[in-house]
Amino acid sequence: MQKTIFHIKEMDCPSEEELVRMKLDEIPDIARIDINIQDRKATIFHRANTAEIETLLNELKLGSSLVSSEVVEEKLSGADENKNRKQKKILWTVLFINFGFFVIEMGTGLVSRSMGLVADSLDMLADAFMYAISLFAVGKAVSTKKKVAGAIGYFQILLASTGLFEVARRFIFNESTPDFQFMIGISILALAANGISLYILEKAKSNEAHIRASMICTSNDVIMNLGVIVGGILVFLLDSAIPDLVVGVVVFGVVIRGALRILKLAK
Repeated sequence: MQKTIFHIKEMDCPSEEELVRMKLDEIPDIARIDINIQDRKATIFHRANTAEIETLLNELKLGSSLVSSEVVEEKLSGADENKNRKQKKILWTVLFINFGFFVIEMGTGLVSRSMGLVADSLDMLADAFMYAISLFAVGKAVSTKKKVAGAIGYFQILLASTGLFEVARRFIFNESTPDFQFMIGISILALAANGISLYILEKAKSNEAHIRASMICTSNDVIMNLGVIVGGILVFLLDSAIPDLVVGVVVFGVVIRGALRILKLAK
């Protein structure tokens, strides 16, 4: 069996990890994929041609580069099922937290006229979608995974594009300022929710890729929450909707970027 290691420069979240795993599902002669998010490395145990694997990874445009490839005697075992079930339970919990705050932030964002909250809700939804793909697609055919990924990618782009058009409309017509109290209050709650997620993941004390990746991405979500809070403070101080619109544009852009990566899997 061949053991091949790739460095994947832009792989720092479960979304990118899942892109890699789903892309390599196209090759039947791969026995196992171990991913280290912290070091941005994918270790692949396979009997397939290394060049074929490298070509597929390059199609994702995540900055993949071959580190090493060697022949090994690797015994693959199914003895880790209990550990995998525990990890899945943790990821289910984080998924529900993300989806729950998508609903909360979307609702309050519309009521308070805050595009920052609406955009942040879509970022939460994007994370929930990637966890869902990872958990639901196990054992499914590659064609099914591609269809699901394509539908989710287009849906995210549709929502984020609608958000960007709304940002442009509000900027052009100089609409009233959003409710900064909602912006700050809900973002603080979202910050607390992400803090709980980090606590759950930290408590697991796992070195597994999914758990470490989730910690990194939840930390990124915390930065998004802080961005909306700062936007709310600036709305109050400047009595202007511009800070909220700027936050909205940035976060919508992040969501679209992630969706475009997902769509690469549907090809």
